Amino acid sequence: MLDRAPDVSDDPAGEVGALTAVQRRIDHPSVVRAAQAMSHFGEHAAGWLALGAVGAALDRPRRRQWVTATAGVAAAHGASIAVKRVVRRPRPHDPRIAVHVGTPSRLSFPSSHATSTTAAAVLFGGLLGRPGAALPTVPAMALSRLVLGVHYPTDVLAGSALGVACALGARRLIARGSVGRWRTA
Repeated sequence: MLDRAPDVSDDPAGEVGALTAVQRRIDHPSVVRAAQAMSHFGEHAAGWLALGAVGAALDRPRRRQWVTATAGVAAAHGASIAVKRVVRRPRPHDPRIAVHVGTPSRLSFPSSHATSTTAAAVLFGGLLGRPGAALPTVPAMALSRLVLGVHYPTDVLAGSALGVACALGARRLIARGSVGRWRTA
């Protein structure tokens, strides 16, 4: 906690200001509850991994592609954890920011939720033949991390970029035919 009033010099990149602006505009109990539900779904990529397992179980002809896509989501999550441990940026800690959920670590950059959600949207959307269909989940998850006060805006942007990079790597494996054909239509 600060024992003096925060000023602009405490937030040189404007991220605390952006975060508090988001919270002021949409900090409503129903929005916070929805963001908390998304947080629990995305914790350790568990919800996305479960959806990938369902896809593998239900789409038997493309089970290997689903397994590879799900492994891509897991790899994206792992990559975000590795980057967090290298960068070691602490989570937002400012009296102007309301924190609405607990986190398993104190590290913030990049957002693992944004990373795994983006990877899942790209990979699972491709397998469903509608690559853009799942993309609206990405900004929703990213925004939820700001609403909950556990990430800065650059954390979720970097997480999404990392998720895309990991997903494209997994898609290349699938497209090469090493694990079957990628459905594009």
